[in-house]
Amino acid sequence: MEIKVLGTGCKKCRELEENVHIAIQESGVSAIVEKVDDIREIMKYKVMNTPALVIDDKVVSTGKLLSVKDLKKML
Repeated sequence: MEIKVLGTGCKKCRELEENVHIAIQESGVSAIVEKVDDIREIMKYKVMNTPALVIDDKVVSTGKLLSVKDLKKML
């Protein structure tokens, strides 16, 4: 599984990335996590609000900080 956290470095973006790592660890899922902060790369996903979460090249969330519990459900 490939997970990308899209965001330019705001507090919510950093917290989402932390929550993703915690959710992966707690659920035991094997995943590669990438933080994408290049605005041109973010625009390729047609995301207008960050933070955004992409799982296996599909945008699954934009503009909100997901909890560890919510992320575990998505994984």
